[in-house]
Amino acid sequence: MFDVVTLLDLVQQGWYATYPLLACSVVALAITGERLWALRGLDARMISLSKQVGFLMRRGDTEGADDLLDREGSDLPLGEVYRQLLPHARATPVEDLLSIADGHRLEQAQALRRNIWVIGTIASAAPFIGLFGTVVGIMRAFHSMAQEGAGGFGVVASGISEALVATALGLFVAILAVVVFNYFQVRLGEIATTMRVGVTRFVDGVCVHRGHGGSRQVA
Repeated sequence: MFDVVTLLDLVQQGWYATYPLLACSVVALAITGERLWALRGLDARMISLSKQVGFLMRRGDTEGADDLLDREGSDLPLGEVYRQLLPHARATPVEDLLSIADGHRLEQAQALRRNIWVIGTIASAAPFIGLFGTVVGIMRAFHSMAQEGAGGFGVVASGISEALVATALGLFVAILAVVVFNYFQVRLGEIATTMRVGVTRFVDGVCVHRGHGGSRQVA
């Protein structure tokens, strides 16, 4: 097993592959931390907000809903959707209300996905960067063999080790990025569902207050 100094030397030797991979890992970690912080606790807070807003809309209390959004929904994506819907709650036809809600909901969902694509790109590109380092390392190994004019493992050991380090690092970064990317896909899907349910509660409240007595489902 290599000691730490030897591994660092190999990383430095394969800088054209290992340095970009290290940079990718730092970027992925930074985005992961930022998105985890931004998405923390959103589900529970939006569910609570949607229940309260739905109750107020059933009573036709748009002023109370507006005050509630100022207190508890100012930093929530669903709160922003509600804020855009409130001016239309009294007279806008339900079908138009659903269209307005759908547009703002998708806008908020897209904002929550900010920079997630970068993690997906790193997950796809990292193995190819590692493969590039592998190919270059093997090429250098054979070039060294040709210059020495003799075979033997000692001649090619440095190039092969360099190539293997690039491959291993590329796979390591890719595996972590794939895990994080898939986690965010599931997490954002859950948040999107919570927002759809929240819009449904809002529209149901409007329908009940207007005397329709029925519910409308958000597509």
